[in-house]
Amino acid sequence: MSGDRWVVLGLAHPRAGWFSELARLSTAATIPVDYVKCLSAAEARARLDSGRAWSALLVGSTTAGLDRDLVHEARLKGAAVIVVGRRPDRAWSELGVCAVIEEDFERSDLVSVLEEHAPPIARGEAPSLVENDGSGTGEGQAGRWRGRMVAVTGPGGTGSSTAAMALARGLAADASNRGMVLLADLALNADLALLHHSRDIIPGLQELVEAHRHGRLRHDQIRSLVFDAAEHGYHLLLGLRRHRDWTAIRRRSLEAALDGLLSSYRLVVADIDSDIEGESETGSADIEDRNLLARTAARQADVVAVVGTGGIKGIHSLVRTIIVLVEGGVEAACLLPVVNRAPRPALRRAETTSVLARLLADTTADGIGNPVFMPERRDLDHALRHGLPPAHPLGRTLAAEVRRRLERALG
Repeated sequence: MSGDRWVVLGLAHPRAGWFSELARLSTAATIPVDYVKCLSAAEARARLDSGRAWSALLVGSTTAGLDRDLVHEARLKGAAVIVVGRRPDRAWSELGVCAVIEEDFERSDLVSVLEEHAPPIARGEAPSLVENDGSGTGEGQAGRWRGRMVAVTGPGGTGSSTAAMALARGLAADASNRGMVLLADLALNADLALLHHSRDIIPGLQELVEAHRHGRLRHDQIRSLVFDAAEHGYHLLLGLRRHRDWTAIRRRSLEAALDGLLSSYRLVVADIDSDIEGESETGSADIEDRNLLARTAARQADVVAVVGTGGIKGIHSLVRTIIVLVEGGVEAACLLPVVNRAPRPALRRAETTSVLARLLADTTADGIGNPVFMPERRDLDHALRHGLPPAHPLGRTLAAEVRRRLERALG
């Protein structure tokens, strides 16, 4: 190695035998390793973010905090992740782990693994960043079947959650989609449990994301975490139980959970918030974490339906939301404006279309197309109050336009 050495982080219970043995080997210079002990995942993350170059992260298989996100963060810093101790219940390769060795490893075993997976580091060398973390989620699984996602959003009070319900029911009305449509509540203030008169609040989004921290679920396991909204014709994933529960959602685990849903359902309709601001727009990493659900779903969605209402204020809010989404990284071609509680006269609808096009002209969202109009339904509040599904006509036009766009995207 021409005088270079491996710089290794160790994360395990302080009484683990290999943890101390590795420190002894490093101190005695029996192996060319600079070794730094960590007693918690938080400490390991802080070390990874320190700016020092790392060759590898050695972590005990039963260590608290060993999950998809920690592996991803280590690999982003250029550190190979090596698990010490075998666990038959974990598919480590799916998390991006490079190798697994026994707890009673010999010196030669460790050196062999480091030579194969961990880059030696010269003194003063900066950390290298990797683009592919090998976690097997999202676009990394190009050969695996994947459904389509439609996100529904809009300013508060526009009825975006109701529109998401109507869309999901409209898509599920197609006999070919029977049992293959899921409505997922990804809003911070989740309302779909209320709108469906759900007597249960568990399991839901938190349990789904938590289950994907350490691996990938089978289709039947994913379906066991959702509810069959039989009267509506689709399955339902309940959302956060409290607004502050967003702090428990980690990015890589969420991406893996959404990937699992899309591998289990042909169509996923996601009810999301309209705020997708992140650190680049606000300078705050906390705001980006808070908006993680909406940001992730909006950017992964094949179609994003943006719901507004008629009138001066309604159209202004709709335009502003569309522009924010485009500036936040959502492709304009994916956006579908929807006017809820729309007037019935054709002349007034044509006027609304004209005003919307004029306000979007010369903006980043110019040319996204004409809006879909959802009519006012006087019996809607009565239906929701009694846990009944919205009438089929409410989402029929919206579902037809979404199907048309999805088919066009498929070519």
